Amino acid sequence: MRYFIELAYNGANYYGWQRQPKQTSVQEVIENALQTILRAPGMEIVGCGRTDTGVHASTYFAHFDFEGELPRGFTNRINKFLPPDIAIRRIFPVESEQHARFDAHYRAYQYHITGQKDPFHRHTRLYMHQLKRFDTNQMQAAAQLLLFYEEFLPFCKTGSDAKTMRCEMHRSEWEFNGTNWVYHIAANRFLRGMVRLVVGMCLSVGEGKVQLEDVKQALDQQTRLQKSLSIGPEGLYLTEIRYPYLETGKVGLVNLVH
Repeated sequence: MRYFIELAYNGANYYGWQRQPKQTSVQEVIENALQTILRAPGMEIVGCGRTDTGVHASTYFAHFDFEGELPRGFTNRINKFLPPDIAIRRIFPVESEQHARFDAHYRAYQYHITGQKDPFHRHTRLYMHQLKRFDTNQMQAAAQLLLFYEEFLPFCKTGSDAKTMRCEMHRSEWEFNGTNWVYHIAANRFLRGMVRLVVGMCLSVGEGKVQLEDVKQALDQQTRLQKSLSIGPEGLYLTEIRYPYLETGKVGLVNLVH
């Protein structure tokens, strides 16, 4: 039987989603909990994608295979076993061929920036002093520019093993609300480090360090920007994942495991 997990996590204390040698990852913590509770050593879970060190997910999906039905009250039980910064929302059975990573056709991220220093949100917002120095109109124009392109080599981290730079962009825009700024981006897939590079580009354009024409030229020619800024991970959230069968209600067996 294949099961989907819907969860959320604060990534501040983790070396990203994917299991890493000698580093604690979100995947490792959840796998250890499943192996212990289900007495299934070696059980592995497959996530909908990677998130880097310090990146968060308000919505995330993963799947695992288990021979048999899960015990009653399993979701509550595993939540008690997991640390406070990882929360399982629901677990439900699906068809055996349904895949948390390969079947996802829409992914959305948000990046949060604040101009007000707050010691209680230092791991979940990027604090930037004097936001007034940025031209928000230029930042919005830089974000909107991405909607006219399908390939994004300028925003792929060096050393990526991606076979293609093509992404189907659905949304790219800033929301400016006083000293709280949020960048929204959605696509069918993302390149390694893409969102943080895009946010860094928009900030550089807004500060006048990079010209909008330079960004357009880099996208036209699929070359890297001379001044490329990858912003910190603390403000980045994976916020939405879509699957065709979840949207239409075709989730295989739809009984939730409470």
